[in-house]
Amino acid sequence: MKMSFMDCSGGKVWFEVGAPSDFRVSEHGVVYTMRHLSLVGKRKAVVMVYARDLLSKQDPVHNACLLSLQVQPSDATLTQRVPEILFPWRSTVVRGDGSLRRLKRDWVIPPINVPENSRGQFPEDLVRIRSDRDKNRMLRYSVTGPGADQPPNGIFIINPISGQLSVTKPLDREHISNFHLRAHAVDLNGNQVENPIDIVINVIDQNDNRPEFTHTIFNGSVPEGSKPGSFVMTVTAVDKDDPKTANGMLRYKILSQNPQSPSSNIFTINNKTGDIITVAAGLDREKVTQYTLIIQATDMEGNPTYGLSNTATTIIRITDVNDNPPEFTTDTFFGEVHENRVNVIVANLTVTDKDQPHTQAWSAVYRITAGDPTGRFSIPTDPTSNEGLLTVVKPIDYELTRSFMLTVEAENEVALARGIHLPRQSTATISVQILDINESPEFSPSPKSIKLEEGLTARSRLTTFTAQDPDRSMRQTVRYSKMYDPANWLEIDPVNGQISTIAILDRESPYVKNNLYNVTFMASDNGIPPASGTGTLQVYLLDINDNAPHVFPPEVEMCEKPDPDGINITASDPDLTPNAGPFAFELASRPSDVRRNWTLSRINGEYAQLRLRIGSLASGIYKVPIMITDSGNLPMSNTSYLKVKVCQCDHHGDCVDMERIIAAGLGTGAIIAILICIIILLVLVLLFVMWMKRRDKERQAKQLLIDPEDDVRDNILKYDEEGGGEEDQDYDLSQLQQPDALESDGVKVGIRRMDERPLHHDHQYPLRSAAPHPGDIGDFIHEGLKAADNDPTAPPYDSLLVFDYEGSGSTAGSLSSLHSSSSCGDQDYDYLGDWGPRFRRLADLYGGGDD
Repeated sequence: MKMSFMDCSGGKVWFEVGAPSDFRVSEHGVVYTMRHLSLVGKRKAVVMVYARDLLSKQDPVHNACLLSLQVQPSDATLTQRVPEILFPWRSTVVRGDGSLRRLKRDWVIPPINVPENSRGQFPEDLVRIRSDRDKNRMLRYSVTGPGADQPPNGIFIINPISGQLSVTKPLDREHISNFHLRAHAVDLNGNQVENPIDIVINVIDQNDNRPEFTHTIFNGSVPEGSKPGSFVMTVTAVDKDDPKTANGMLRYKILSQNPQSPSSNIFTINNKTGDIITVAAGLDREKVTQYTLIIQATDMEGNPTYGLSNTATTIIRITDVNDNPPEFTTDTFFGEVHENRVNVIVANLTVTDKDQPHTQAWSAVYRITAGDPTGRFSIPTDPTSNEGLLTVVKPIDYELTRSFMLTVEAENEVALARGIHLPRQSTATISVQILDINESPEFSPSPKSIKLEEGLTARSRLTTFTAQDPDRSMRQTVRYSKMYDPANWLEIDPVNGQISTIAILDRESPYVKNNLYNVTFMASDNGIPPASGTGTLQVYLLDINDNAPHVFPPEVEMCEKPDPDGINITASDPDLTPNAGPFAFELASRPSDVRRNWTLSRINGEYAQLRLRIGSLASGIYKVPIMITDSGNLPMSNTSYLKVKVCQCDHHGDCVDMERIIAAGLGTGAIIAILICIIILLVLVLLFVMWMKRRDKERQAKQLLIDPEDDVRDNILKYDEEGGGEEDQDYDLSQLQQPDALESDGVKVGIRRMDERPLHHDHQYPLRSAAPHPGDIGDFIHEGLKAADNDPTAPPYDSLLVFDYEGSGSTAGSLSSLHSSSSCGDQDYDYLGDWGPRFRRLADLYGGGDD
C-alpha cells in the first residue's frame, strides 16, 4: 500500500519501518514485503511505520503510524484491501531544552480502492478511523459528502463509536468513478476534537461492459484497381469500462469477407485503430461491385478467453474508374440525307462501355477525325443511350458533293486510367450518301441595287432581274412574279425578268425610307414538286425639285399690341438640298390690305420675320399670304397662308382664356350654333312633357267607359261644388222639367245614353209626355223610367243618363240598383234605418209597400 505524511514545516519526510527484515517503505511512502510471509494462524500483520523530517532531524519515534494489514493465510503477498488504519492525530516532540511539546500533524489518507459490482455481504467494512484522544474521552465519528449525507445518500456509513467506515451496496464505476468524503471527530457535547480529514474512495473498474460500435453498419468505398495498402475506411467501437485498464482496451479483427473474390483476404484492419486497408490487388468493379465485412471488437486487449466482444457490418463499395474504353458495335455505319437539309440526324452510332452507366467514365464523346474538312457534320451524344447522333449542321449541295466517308473516334469524358489505351474498336467509319432534291431558283445578286431619279414616268424600263436554277441536271423553266410592291410602282416580265414602271416614282412617298424603295420578286420552276425563290430589288431614288415650299409654322399667335420683334417664320420643303433652301420670302400683293397691315423682312436664307405695320390690330384670325421660292435648278414658288391669331394678352404676353378658345377655332358662329342647339333641346324636352300630360288626360277620359262594377278602386273623386242640396233656396227646380216647347220638326225627345250599344243607328226613342206640373219631379222620373223599360235596344241599365264616374266601393251600391216599379217590392230597405232619421224616412217610402 501507499501512504504519505504532511509536516507543518513543509519539508521532505523520510519513512522507516519497525521490521526492516519483513517490510520496506520507499521515499514515496509505498510499503513492500521483503520476503514471503509465514503467518500461521494469523489473518493480519502489524507494521510500525516512522516518519522523520529531514530538516528538523526529529526523532522518528515521536511520529509513528501503526498499520494493520490483512492477508490471506494461503498467500504470502499482501492484498490491496485495508480494513483498518490506526494513526495518531497528535504527536509528541522533544524540545532542545528537554521539555515536551505537542505538535499537530495530519496524515494524508491514501485513496481507498473499492471494486465495483461487489457481491459481498453489505454493509461491507472499508476502513476504521480513530483518534488518539478516544482513550481519555468518548468520541463520536461521522462522514459527510456525496454518497454519505448528500445525493446519492446512504452509500457510505460510519459507526459513530468505533469509526468503522462501510459501504452499503455495490458500486458502479460507469455511474460514479470516485467519492470524496470528509471524516469528523467530536465529543459527546458536539465539540470538534480534531480537524476533519479527506477520504477519497476510488471505484475499481471491472470488465462488465461489452464494446459497442458507433454504427451497426459502416459504409465505405475504394476505387477499383487500388494498390495494396490503400486506405479504405475506419470503424470505431467504444467501451464504457476504464480505458486505462485492460477492461477498456479494444482490439479489432475481420471475421469474414463476402464475396471471397479474387481472394479471401483482400482487406485487413489495424487491430488498435480500426483502419481498414487493402492488402491485395485485383479490385474490379465490373466483377464485384461491393464487399461485406464482419468486424469484431474485443476488450481485455483482444483476449478471447476473458474479453467481451461485439460485431458490426461493414459494406465497402468499389467505385468505378475509367478502365474500360468505349468500343463501337460495328466497324462501318451507313446513312443518307437530302441536300440542303440542316439539323437532320443521318446515322446513330452505338458503342459499348463496361464502366458504370451515366458516369463520366461511361459517357462517350465522339470526334470526326477525317472526311469532313469543311465541318458540315457534328456528333452530339444522347445522354440516355450514349449513342452518337451524326447530324448535318451546314447545307450540302448535291451538285458539288454526292457522298462523304467519315472516320470517327469515341472517347470518354474523362481520361482512361493509367496504363489503359484506346483499342482499335474505338474507331469506326461512316458512309454518307447525299440525295438530290428540286432546289429553288436563286436570284443573283440579292438584293440588287439600282439608282434612278424620281419622277420617272410609267412604262419606263429599269433593269432585268433574273434567277438561276441550281439543278443543272434538270431542264426546268423559270417564271417570275411580283411578291411585294407596297406602292405598286413596278412590274416584271414573267419570262425574261424585265422590270418596268407602271406609275410615277416619288421619293417623297411614305413607302420610301432613306431614299430606298424595296420590291420583292419571286422566281418559280416547274419541277416536281415546284420550288420558288425570292429576290429583293432596291431602288435608290435621286431627288429632283418637284415640291414647292410651304410656310412653317402654319399658325402663329400675336397680341393686339404685338412685340416689336415680330414673329419668326421659316419654310418646309420635302425636297433635299440643293432643291430646298435657302428660301426667298415675300408678302403677296393681294389683297391690298396685307401690305398695309404687315411687313416681312428676311433674316437669313432659312428664316424671315413678320411684323405688324400698324400700331394695333383687333382680335381675330387673319390669313396672311406669303410667297416662298426655293433654290432648285428650276426654282419653284408657292403662296401659302400663314394663320395669325390676334388676341388679348395678359401681362405675360399670353392669350386670355376666351381668346384662346376663339383661337382654337371656336368663332362667333360656332358659339351661336351651340346656343341654338341647346335651345332646341330644351324645347324638345318641354314638348315631350306636354305630350305626356295630354296622354294621361286621355287615359283618364277612357276610364269613364269602364263598368263601375268592374272597378275595384275605393278612391273618391271630387269633381265640383254642387250647392247645398235641398236646403239651397236658390236652386232652380225648373231645370229638371221636361221642356214644353220642343222642336216640332221631328226632333228626338229621347236622350240616348253615351255608353249604350244600339242594334241599329239613329234609333228613335219614344216621346215623353210633359209633366203636369213643373215641380212634380216624381212624375218626371217615373215617365223616364217607363220609357227606358219599354226600350228594346237599350242595354240592361236602369238609369237614363251617365253624368260622370264617381268611383266604386260604397255600401249603398250604384244608382243603377233602381229597378222598375214592378220589382221594388222585392228588395229589403230596412238597413237604411241604421243610417239616421233621413234615411229611415227613405226606407219607409220604398220598403213600406203600397203606402
